Amino acid sequence: MAFFGMFGRGQKAREADAVAQAMGAMAQVFDSLDDPALKDFMRGAGVAGGETQSGAVVNANTALRNAAVLRCVSVISKTIGMLPLQLFKAGDAVEKAVDHPLYRILMKTPNDWQTPFTFKSTMQARALLHGSAYAYPVRSRGRIVRLFPLEPSRVEAKQNDDWTVEYRYTRMDGGVMTIPAAEMFHLRDMSLDGLEGVSRVKLAREAIGLALRAEQAASRLFKNGMMLGGYLTTTGRLSKDAIDRLKEQMSDYTGSENSQKWPVFEEGLKAEKMAQTSVESQHLENRRHQIEEVARAFDVPRPLLMLDETSWGTGIAQLGLFFIQYGLAPWFKAWEEEVSRVLLTESERDGYYAKFNEKALLRGTPKDQAEFFAKALGAGGHDPWMMVDEVRDLSELPRQSGDASKLQPGYGRKAPPASEGGSGNEPAQPA
Repeated sequence: MAFFGMFGRGQKAREADAVAQAMGAMAQVFDSLDDPALKDFMRGAGVAGGETQSGAVVNANTALRNAAVLRCVSVISKTIGMLPLQLFKAGDAVEKAVDHPLYRILMKTPNDWQTPFTFKSTMQARALLHGSAYAYPVRSRGRIVRLFPLEPSRVEAKQNDDWTVEYRYTRMDGGVMTIPAAEMFHLRDMSLDGLEGVSRVKLAREAIGLALRAEQAASRLFKNGMMLGGYLTTTGRLSKDAIDRLKEQMSDYTGSENSQKWPVFEEGLKAEKMAQTSVESQHLENRRHQIEEVARAFDVPRPLLMLDETSWGTGIAQLGLFFIQYGLAPWFKAWEEEVSRVLLTESERDGYYAKFNEKALLRGTPKDQAEFFAKALGAGGHDPWMMVDEVRDLSELPRQSGDASKLQPGYGRKAPPASEGGSGNEPAQPA
């Protein structure tokens, strides 16, 4: 409140003016004068940025108005949301820890109002826009029963003089809650201080601001610009009657039903078609370039932003693999390690681990899957590395009994060549 005491008007009036000015300038709603977002605004930084050199105000809310930013945040957060984050038992055998209470939290009910998809996609979107996403684990008798996501603008990380880290969370009622680092699930993006993640919106705000301004310029062009299909020229001057007849005649040739009809011009009129100017062409090129800049900031390949007009065909599979390896894999690691750090106890970290199942993104066409499974079972003389039940699990088919849970004998032997009646791809019969 000391800030408002610097002025001569009444305190309540000054507070109301400050909040109204903040809401109008930033299109941001503040809950109260204790809202951390208002403090950030008064510092000139906004929620995740501020006014750019282009004049556009860029923050987590305004950035999403740009279609490229919206697409990047959407494709990453929704992909993270739809992939299962499972808890496994450490050991030689891959075994899901379905008996652990955390398994159900991650796979079924993170809290009372969100599904796992909603929880993970919301957390991921906040990490992309704000640099950090927070969730507070609620424990009962030593076990986690809920994960409550916290608004990033209400959380502040602080490192004490004894090197310990704690988080200060401002509640809706204005109260402050201090949470130790061991009890705060903190999903962070790239960090410069090791505590808070840096917002990509803030780092790329100049590129996003320019993209927003380019869209506004295009909107003004459609609203106020002259969108002419062509023009008529003559060496003389038309009379009012001739202009009226010309308007009436031209109205008879509008609409798709009158396409390919031939008008007759009077007074030596000649029709000229309006061509796209070099300024308009440069405007479109600038908008395309800004889309590429946004894609770079969020590590999303161009085709996923529907930017390329060409058909990639089989190459799209390689682009998808590139996106998984360099765009999503770092986030997989961040989620998995944060689960281990906060949601597992010290004694449990050696016996359990969290893992995203990204195999659903790596599945190819049915033909590709058939060839992979055939080789995995030992076709073509390959040594088998999968069992029939494992293949059926990946195909979401019921398990079989008997030898389906074992490597098939003889599959590793070389298959008969095609000259001896084989195709060269089927497994050899057991000896």
